[in-house]
Amino acid sequence: MQNYKELKVWQRAHTFTVNVYQETRIFPKEELYSLTNQLRRASSSIPANIAEGCGKFSQKDLAHFLNISLGSSNEAEYFLLLSKDLNYLGNEKYVGLADNINEIKAMLISLIGKVRGQNLQ
Repeated sequence: MQNYKELKVWQRAHTFTVNVYQETRIFPKEELYSLTNQLRRASSSIPANIAEGCGKFSQKDLAHFLNISLGSSNEAEYFLLLSKDLNYLGNEKYVGLADNINEIKAMLISLIGKVRGQNLQ
C-alpha cells in the first residue's frame, strides 16, 4: 500500500482530468449526457483507479487497477479525437490534451512493468 498522491503518474492524470473538465464546459449542451460525460468519466477513471490500486495490499491487485487506468486512458484518447473531429475542441487544445494522455499512457505502461517485475521476485 502506498500514497497515490506521491506518484507522478497520478499527479499528471489528476491534472489531465481537471483540464478535461475545464475544456468540456464549452461543449454543446446536447452533448452533456453523451460525449461530455463519457470523456469526463474516462479521464477521471484514470487517477481514480490508480488511487484504488494503491490502496490494495498486493502488487497483483495494483497491476490490475493500473491496467484499468491504461484502458481508460485509451478511451479518453479516443473521445478527445472524436471531440476534435466534431469541432468541439480546437486543434491546439486537442494536441495539448493528446500529448498529455500519451505521456500518461507511457508512464502507466512503465509502472505496470515495474509492478509486474516485483511480482516475479
